[in-house]
Amino acid sequence: MAGTGAGYDLSVTTFSPDGRVFQVEYAQKAVENSGTAVAICCKDGVVFATEKFLVSKMLVAGTNRRIFAVHKHAGIAIAGLVADSRQIVARAQSEAKQYKSAYADEVPPAILAERLGLFVHMYTLYGAIRPFGCSALLGCVDEDTKKPSLFCVEPSGLVFKYKGTAAGKGKQAAKTEIEKLLANSEELTCQAALVHVAKIIHKVHDEKDRDFELEMAWICPQSNYQHTMVPPTLLKEAEAEAKRLIEAEEQDD
Repeated sequence: MAGTGAGYDLSVTTFSPDGRVFQVEYAQKAVENSGTAVAICCKDGVVFATEKFLVSKMLVAGTNRRIFAVHKHAGIAIAGLVADSRQIVARAQSEAKQYKSAYADEVPPAILAERLGLFVHMYTLYGAIRPFGCSALLGCVDEDTKKPSLFCVEPSGLVFKYKGTAAGKGKQAAKTEIEKLLANSEELTCQAALVHVAKIIHKVHDEKDRDFELEMAWICPQSNYQHTMVPPTLLKEAEAEAKRLIEAEEQDD
């Protein structure tokens, strides 16, 4: 993409003649070059999964996570630059704590998502700073109604609400698989979704890329509606079954 801005990409405060802000587009490109992140709203909660590339064979499992807790009933999965994402997660945690302190209640998911969007958008308005090179998939479950919700915060500051979505390198292929899954399984539970989500991550993984570690988290009855990482035994079982299903599909073809 070098040179495409013709000087209009030197600052995030500069519009090109056709109304584009190249720095924001470059930030989106950073997201598209990262491992895939997936999140799905199920009947009883939210499931997160990320494709975390292994930068070294000596890397300790669980290091450099791409899924974070915001508060007891909310979490974020990240696609893009992990260092940038930590600032967004810290902001989300701060917003949640401030709301809890002021109103003695958990911050509503829509309000938290909009506040994150405003924070991210602020970094596209000033020349002395740059946009965040990551997208955040924010999943929450209402403490009282147990209703799940899912939002995506883009590097531009835009916020979208989804039933299921993906970000990162395999975004388009993953979204296609999610659409098929949700169309055929309206009553899908988080427990049942583990295999499907693991299958999506493995299916969209580019064999040219380095090996990866599958990270999964959920907010559901099995976790007492709190954001926790999926237990290692369940994760291994889901991953093994996902690989078996992919192999079976390849043999049928």
